[in-house]
Amino acid sequence: MISTLRLRRALLFTCALFLAGSGGAAAPAAFRDPLDTFDRGLWLKSHDWANGWEKVQTGWLRQNLSLGDGRLRISLTDQEVAGRPFASGEYQTKSFFGYGRFEARLKAVAAPGVVTGFFTYTGPTFDAPHDEIDFEFLGKSPRQVQLNYYTGGIGGHETHIDLGFDASEDFHSYAFEWRPDAIRWFVDGRLVHEETGARGPLPAAPGKIYLHLWAGRDLDGWIGRFAYPGHPLVAEVDCVAFRPLGDGAPGCGPRPHD
Repeated sequence: MISTLRLRRALLFTCALFLAGSGGAAAPAAFRDPLDTFDRGLWLKSHDWANGWEKVQTGWLRQNLSLGDGRLRISLTDQEVAGRPFASGEYQTKSFFGYGRFEARLKAVAAPGVVTGFFTYTGPTFDAPHDEIDFEFLGKSPRQVQLNYYTGGIGGHETHIDLGFDASEDFHSYAFEWRPDAIRWFVDGRLVHEETGARGPLPAAPGKIYLHLWAGRDLDGWIGRFAYPGHPLVAEVDCVAFRPLGDGAPGCGPRPHD
């Protein structure tokens, strides 16, 4: 006889494999977006609101996102929005995605007090637990990237990776592979970190894909102190891709020569 615990584990694993293909209620297919134009079927532009965390000094405006020449440009400006002194852009998918490989090719911002983010998220806003997987580029340290994950609102799994290059100077490919038993982060196709649940349960709820840029306050020890430089700060992305586990669809890969 199979014990109740073993049966529950088997059922959970079967459910996890189902979500790997389904990404939640819907079943988003693999995609590769070269960001030539705004794909309204795939993406939303956050507009006229701000995150609840008061240490984020930034509200979102759709006009702070622009697409042209095969690039998404996310601009942080000194325009007040939603009670915050600065405005920026946030690009988010309409669909939720389960287990698979998530990839973006981007150029981050180098400036103390700002964070360029590429991540998946779901939470109470969507009647779900707060589950999240992160690439966070802290502008005070452009030669590093911070990796993290949240499960049920519990984070504290930060890991800092030395990149060997300045992430603000050129485009590089950043990917994470999310499995029921592991999260693996890659930089330019090279595995740089893996989490297997030894430091806490791994996320299980499908999430939206997000790209954004924000400035903080009273976070000097983490991201540095922000001072607006008198001109917009701009992060750039030229590819975003997702493929479910076992799918051979192409990702972003290295940037073609201009």
